[in-house]
Amino acid sequence: MPPDWDARRARREALAGSRRRGAQEAQDGEVIASDRALDAPAAESVNGQPATVLSEPGLPGSRWQFKITQTSPSSRQAAALSSRLARWRPALWPLLLTFVIDLVIVGWFTMPFGGLLGWPLTVLWTWPILTTIIGIAGIRRTRKAVRRSKARWSGDRLTRCEDFLLVVVSTIGRHDTYPALERSVLSYLAYLPRCFPRLRIDVVIDEGSEATSRIESLVAGSDLMRLVTVPEWYRTPNGTRFKARASHYSHELRIREHEARDDVWILHMDDDTGVGPDTALAMARFVQEQVQAGPRAKHMAQGILTYPREYAMNRLTWLADSARPAEDVARFSAWTGGGTPRAGLHGELLLVRWDFGPRSIVEDAQFALIFSARYPGRSAWFCGRSYGASPANLRDFIRQRERWCWGLAALVFNHSLQLRNRLLLGYSVMSWVVGPIQNVGVVMLVAFLVADHSTSPVTIFIVPLWALNMAYVVWMYWEGLRLNAGVSDGGRRKWWEPWAVILLIPIFGLMEGFGGLRGFLKFIRRVENRFVVIAKPS
Repeated sequence: MPPDWDARRARREALAGSRRRGAQEAQDGEVIASDRALDAPAAESVNGQPATVLSEPGLPGSRWQFKITQTSPSSRQAAALSSRLARWRPALWPLLLTFVIDLVIVGWFTMPFGGLLGWPLTVLWTWPILTTIIGIAGIRRTRKAVRRSKARWSGDRLTRCEDFLLVVVSTIGRHDTYPALERSVLSYLAYLPRCFPRLRIDVVIDEGSEATSRIESLVAGSDLMRLVTVPEWYRTPNGTRFKARASHYSHELRIREHEARDDVWILHMDDDTGVGPDTALAMARFVQEQVQAGPRAKHMAQGILTYPREYAMNRLTWLADSARPAEDVARFSAWTGGGTPRAGLHGELLLVRWDFGPRSIVEDAQFALIFSARYPGRSAWFCGRSYGASPANLRDFIRQRERWCWGLAALVFNHSLQLRNRLLLGYSVMSWVVGPIQNVGVVMLVAFLVADHSTSPVTIFIVPLWALNMAYVVWMYWEGLRLNAGVSDGGRRKWWEPWAVILLIPIFGLMEGFGGLRGFLKFIRRVENRFVVIAKPS
């Protein structure tokens, strides 16, 4: 049912008046946010468990105070980070320069007719062209979005949002994942209250998790947080499993607590992914824009997942993950920012008005496809970043990619989803699975074994497409490294990192492709799905 925008406007005006009457302003450069209990009905129950009516932060009559000292060193560092990130726009020149260089070099060595490998290479090396074109369109869209945002919102002036932000963090609750969870949760407390005075953080764990006592101590440190424990006996109507089961339980809890309202936004975060000052500001501005949009408002949005250097235990996997933030500002920006997230979504920095728990080990991708079918044109992209950690070693990197490809392949053959969405997903999965045999090193080895050193296409007119595909890959790693370095200490790439990330692209391709191929083969063999959670650095 569409929101009643007149009723919402009246509710917001009443809330604003209440806040003006009860606001508390701190002295000596401190910002203080307060809360009081919501006027809600008596507690109900979820699957037999009581659902307690909780306090909603940011309203007068508080029983707690959360302080952020503006003059502290951490605040100065946050201001410097915000200023640095506000100047960012995706660069086009690496794409254009690489395209010209590739076109000249490949065209120079290309023969008029292909050899024994002509047809296979024509298909394999041309196959990703659709992804490339969509990615380039996304780059253009991101540049326009950043420029438009700067014109609409002057500078980095603080934006306060009256809507209620509920952060949901599902964690497996192991001791080895706890340090990253603690780092992430503390970042929410540090940065989100200034832009979202009405805030709550729900940490969701399964009953009997090994680090329960540590997580309970963490949650007890602030009235902004609560611990939601999913009972062992809990089952969802659709047989939801793993992380999606926990998300579904917390969703049912929110419905029972009357928080399924149009002025409540749910921010889904992974337990290893934090936020920064730019995250809070970008989300607050996005939500304010939806308030002004009225009936044309979006229902979901996502930003950029970045990887600070300080969180990386393995420099190889950190460099390999340069492609992920670049995909966010390219391909994901094109689809999600265009209103229909057919390319999928991340499980972190996912801001939605509603959610659910599908039976999947890649619940974010399934959510994206169902959202695309039900609410076309209602998704958006914003230029805020989340701060995650790359896998700690090569083994974890491959296991992570294996699980992703495994789950995506299952969605391709899920007939409950729209065929056109599954076809696009199938194209992407196939591009991933054939990655190892597209690798230039593998191709050179095959050419040597068959005693045919010609790698020319069947026609010379294919060469520009090859050059464009290669240029886009180089751009992804170049721009992704720039994004990751921008959120790291110092805000700059080390002198050797750009050279290393370009020279290692063939190695990264094998790493990505090998994990994807393993996952696809496990799907073909119908091995039981397992939600593999890898420990991330703190």
